[in-house]
Amino acid sequence: MEPTTNAAAEVATLCSELIRFDTSNFGPEGSVGEREATEYVAAKLDEVGITSQLFESEPRRTSLVAEWAPEGCDRSLPPLLIHGHTDVVPAVAADWQVDPFAGEIVDDYVWGRGAVDMKDFDAIILAVVRQRQREGRPPRRPIRLVFAADEEAGGAKGAGWLADHHPELIADCTEAIGEVGGFSLTVNDQRLYLIQTAEKGLAWLNLIASGTAGHGSMRNSDNAITELAAAIARVGNYQWPVRIRPAQQQFLDAIEDVLGVPVNADNAETTLAQLGSIARMVGATMSNTANPTMLSGGYKVNVIPGRATAGIDGRFIPGHEQEFYDTITELLGDKVRYEVVTGEIAVETSFDGAVVEAMRASLQAADSGSLAVPFMMSAGTDAKAWSRLGVRCFGFAPLRLPPELDFISLFHGVDERVPVESLEFGCQVLDDFLDRA
Repeated sequence: MEPTTNAAAEVATLCSELIRFDTSNFGPEGSVGEREATEYVAAKLDEVGITSQLFESEPRRTSLVAEWAPEGCDRSLPPLLIHGHTDVVPAVAADWQVDPFAGEIVDDYVWGRGAVDMKDFDAIILAVVRQRQREGRPPRRPIRLVFAADEEAGGAKGAGWLADHHPELIADCTEAIGEVGGFSLTVNDQRLYLIQTAEKGLAWLNLIASGTAGHGSMRNSDNAITELAAAIARVGNYQWPVRIRPAQQQFLDAIEDVLGVPVNADNAETTLAQLGSIARMVGATMSNTANPTMLSGGYKVNVIPGRATAGIDGRFIPGHEQEFYDTITELLGDKVRYEVVTGEIAVETSFDGAVVEAMRASLQAADSGSLAVPFMMSAGTDAKAWSRLGVRCFGFAPLRLPPELDFISLFHGVDERVPVESLEFGCQVLDDFLDRA
């Protein structure tokens, strides 16, 4: 065992060191791999006597699973899954004020790709678990730790692969906590801590139009590009009907109370605009969405191609997946078809139960002015994989943030950074949470 180190004292260093591993995930184009970062996590756990298992869906796409059930925890209780991912989206260094993979600490912020998504919480988990293990302070219940690969490309080579090939490692867990939740949003001097209880489903589509190839100088009533362009316009301009789920309604109710003005589906986006960039995320969870993102067709200006394709990023509200696909089919018409490139379920759980009460209590203990509020996220996380195994998933990576920080814009953004004080706060809350959960 190494000398005792307070979690708050080492969390920024752990975050910086994790950022220095370039784990950029380029999706179908490949990845530099998560192996070194995952081996680093395994070594940090091994230093305090926690053994890890490493799994590779393919070379260098490495995920870690560790059982932490020290003497003194109640092993009659089902394990709590605490999960993170080690991959990050790519970064263009020329756009940044600092080297995105240097892990610099500047002006009391840890800077770098992954500082927010999600090497911050990876570091918090490591710091707290290491301190408690060194001090002989067991959690209330067994903990299953997972650090997965490939989350930024949908998790097929990480959490999804683990769920498919090693479900026995996760299926005995009843609840899970992970990224994109637990951070503060200050509204009228009230700190709301947003707990993710739901996230939209994913439908990445390839649209395909087939027509009659021919000379560009001739009339052609069966032009694949014309048909595809019209279909894309119909999809892109379609106004999806509003669908309000419980997490959204509870969030809107809380904002209404804090702002002191009515907030309903009709005026929500306008009213929420004063909250900053988080309004875009909340607005996107009020309906299904389908955004054209890619377009390809033709190979020479004087040749009408027989085929044209486009990409659609589709997201659907829990309970409205079939509505999404039915609407897309109708909008595309008879001459354009779609293929599902990547499809993932929507995730939803209720904002209640002992784990939620533990979150509330831990936040209150660290910040007496806190108010825990559920919300739905427009994007996706590894919670989709764990939910398939029956695990209730929550986004709870606690951070108390400066009111002026535009936190949401830092996800996948330039100059991604996290306050050192926020990391230290996260350690305090997670440490307390492990005594209650």
